[in-house]
Amino acid sequence: MSQTDSAAIQEPERVVIICADRVRLQGHFLHGRGTIGLPVLLCPATGVKQHFYLRFVSWLADQGHDVLVFDYRGIGLSRHGRLKDSKATLAEWGQQDQVAALEWLLQRTGSDQVVLLGHSAGGQMIGLLPNHQRIARLVGVSASTGWFRAMRPAFALKARLGLRCLVPLGIWLKGYAPTSKIGLGQDLPAGVARQWGQWCAAGGYATNAIRHQPEQDFHTKIRTPITVLYAEDDDIANSATVEDLFRTFPVAPKRVLPVNPVHHGLKALGHMNWFRSSHQAVWPLMAKAVRGADD
Repeated sequence: MSQTDSAAIQEPERVVIICADRVRLQGHFLHGRGTIGLPVLLCPATGVKQHFYLRFVSWLADQGHDVLVFDYRGIGLSRHGRLKDSKATLAEWGQQDQVAALEWLLQRTGSDQVVLLGHSAGGQMIGLLPNHQRIARLVGVSASTGWFRAMRPAFALKARLGLRCLVPLGIWLKGYAPTSKIGLGQDLPAGVARQWGQWCAAGGYATNAIRHQPEQDFHTKIRTPITVLYAEDDDIANSATVEDLFRTFPVAPKRVLPVNPVHHGLKALGHMNWFRSSHQAVWPLMAKAVRGADD
């Protein structure tokens, strides 16, 4: 069998990531073909399992990047026991899970730095990571603060109803957030869902996790170049909510790339479709940002 044939059928390796608080996360790692670029840590969106990204991960590995994707605590393969018993918080997804995944990838590849490719919430919490200096650049896809006040009024009303009314009611009834019932991804631990709603209501996203805890707040220290791609038909990530995210990183180099799906032969792109095989037309845009290539 040729090397090319072998690479074509390469399967992601199932891996275990152990956080500082001993929580065990499950992930998948794939070696890049030729390994010509920096390793990539793909951090999922809220309530989205790692399997959603595996086809894109395989494609990105074909572009020459080692790639790690994982499930946060309480989600997918990293869910242990009953969801109602999970004490996970959204802040821990950054302060513990992303930190540990970053360290795992650095150790596995021997690289000095990696690229963090974050989908939605996955690209919004770098200010919580004490090892943020090991990130060469951050590429946020559909990344913003999801600030209700910066959304279109009709969608903001829908988002408030879901995250501030229906989700708390579901937590009261079930002990966890039945977010799958209202189209908000996988069901979530109560602590994760509560913070999600609180942060979107307040604006500034992860800055709300470390108010009055300056020793855990790295937002003003972030000098990692940040690129955000958002679709022009996205109801959550728009110019205003992206700007609300950017203001939390005052000294980081930042650029924003709005994407019109029609220009790529697509009828719609929105918040979630970037990583679907049906929308591979935009995958080169993400790969270009990962490489740090200019337009």
